[in-house]
Amino acid sequence: MDSTCYRRLPWSVVAIAVLLTAVGCVGIARAEELAGGSGRILHRQIVFALVAGAAALAMAVPHYRVLGRYSYAAYFGTLLLLGAVFLFPPVNFAHRWIWVGPLSLQPSELAKVATVLALARYLMHRDDHRRPLGLLVPLGIVLTPVLLILPEPDLGTSLVFPPVCFAMLYAAGARGRHLLGMVIAGLLLVPLLWAQMSPHQRSRVTAFFDQPSAADRPGDDGYHLYRANQVRALGGRWGSWITGRPTDDPAVYRLPHAHSDFIFAVLGERFGLPGLGLVLALYALLVARILAIAAATREPFGRLAAAGIAALFAVEAFINTGMTVGLLPITGLSLPLMSAGGSGLLAHAGALGLVVNIAMRPGYEVAPEPFRYRG
Repeated sequence: MDSTCYRRLPWSVVAIAVLLTAVGCVGIARAEELAGGSGRILHRQIVFALVAGAAALAMAVPHYRVLGRYSYAAYFGTLLLLGAVFLFPPVNFAHRWIWVGPLSLQPSELAKVATVLALARYLMHRDDHRRPLGLLVPLGIVLTPVLLILPEPDLGTSLVFPPVCFAMLYAAGARGRHLLGMVIAGLLLVPLLWAQMSPHQRSRVTAFFDQPSAADRPGDDGYHLYRANQVRALGGRWGSWITGRPTDDPAVYRLPHAHSDFIFAVLGERFGLPGLGLVLALYALLVARILAIAAATREPFGRLAAAGIAALFAVEAFINTGMTVGLLPITGLSLPLMSAGGSGLLAHAGALGLVVNIAMRPGYEVAPEPFRYRG
């Protein structure tokens, strides 16, 4: 890697990623404090962050086109892992993890990034996706992991794949009317999806349409949203770090999965509306910066991979924050770089390492020498 590559290093992407991870650790610490924990989850997350940083560096050093050659292998490898989760005992009635001694791996997190790379690899030198039948293979690449993830059950992760596919097809030049037809076909298939969902997944969706008032205490599936709203409201407009803790009753701060799926609510309690606004602004800046890198990249695989990673972060942040504030059904999706969990942090850090790699090597020049490779 020459000095020119280092001069192109996108420090803004690195800085935003580090800041989001740090804020996530603050939120995890607050969640453990409210739950009376020992700090074990925070300490483990810090270790995960260090490992994820090493993974990002590993993805940034070799040329991304070399890494791109293994896109299909990574994709099929994650499909095998998604099938292997059903060989392990369920945790909280879900088959989402592969256990190796005390360590666990969540293949669905890796599958999101692997699918983006496989789709970028497939689309990089093709134009058949500009015809309706040409959309079948990209849809097959995306729907295969969805069909394996949905029965785990994991509705939240399953919902991430279709919009990311849509964004990548748009970036690859698919025709707008064909993409609109794909959306309409997807809507027509919703009843089939509903029939394949487990009763627990269905109740998560129906609870969204039956949200109680603030004075009512819901049961079962509406409880998570109710508790998230209650905990977020305890911080007031400016958060408990300024206004102080309104009550010493630990029961009012009880929020299941506070350190993972509902980290956004905990940050709202601690830092109020300014803190939540800062988190959303950081995600918006990160996505915008990745899209700018994609637009500046002339090599097709790098351009499509960066666009897919930008869409991945945007969709995940939108779904998680939307479900936390009651704008979307509770689906159990983590917030990228911020929620506790090693697999998610490793996958997203690796994806950002690839973005850094792409930014440092813009690819092929169109002029004055067509397709002359620039290292």
